[in-house]
Amino acid sequence: MNLPEKTRILNHPERAVPEETSDILVQGMVAHVGFIQDEQPFVIPMSYYYDPQQPEFLYLHGSVRSRTLKHLAGGAPVCVTVTLTDGLVYSRKAMNHSMNYRSVVLFGKAREITQESHKAALFDQMVRRYFPGRTLGQDYHAPPSQDLRATALVEVTLEEVSAKARRGNPTGPEDDDAKAMGSAGVIDLREF
Repeated sequence: MNLPEKTRILNHPERAVPEETSDILVQGMVAHVGFIQDEQPFVIPMSYYYDPQQPEFLYLHGSVRSRTLKHLAGGAPVCVTVTLTDGLVYSRKAMNHSMNYRSVVLFGKAREITQESHKAALFDQMVRRYFPGRTLGQDYHAPPSQDLRATALVEVTLEEVSAKARRGNPTGPEDDDAKAMGSAGVIDLREF
C-alpha cells in the first residue's frame, strides 16, 4: 500500500501512522463507506471484516436490496473510513479542545462475492469478529442458501490507504499552568 496524493496527510502530517493501519482496521467496529451515485455523495455506516493476513481486502455486507452494495458491486470507486476515539481532550481555551483518535482512510474498488461457500466462510469470520467466542454449529446455525442469496457481500480491494493518530494532552497556551483559569486534561474513553 502506498501513499499517493489522494491519501497524503496535509494537516498535521507528523501524525501519520501507516504502521498502525492493520491494528486500527482490526480494532474498529464501524466503517463509514463513501461513494457518489448520480452526482450525489453518500456516506453509510456499515459493519465490515478485515483480515490482517490479507491486508489488501476489506469486506462489506448487507441486504441484496442495499443501494450501497449494488452500486459498489459494479466496481464504483469507494472511500472507507474507520475511526477509533480514544479520548476527549479539554483545554482552558475553547479552540484547543480536541480528541485523541486513530483513523484509517482508504480508497478502492469493490467486486461482488457470489460463491456461497466463500460467502458462508466470510460471514462466519464476521460473526466471530463482532462476537468472539461464538462457534458455528454450537452457538448459531450456518446460514442456509436462501439467507446467503438474500445477503450481498462485496470485497473492496484497497488501492490507497493512510492512517493518522492524535495522542496526548491539550495544547492550549495555558493548559500547563495550574494557576490559570479553567481546567485542562484528557477523558480516556478506552476505560469505558
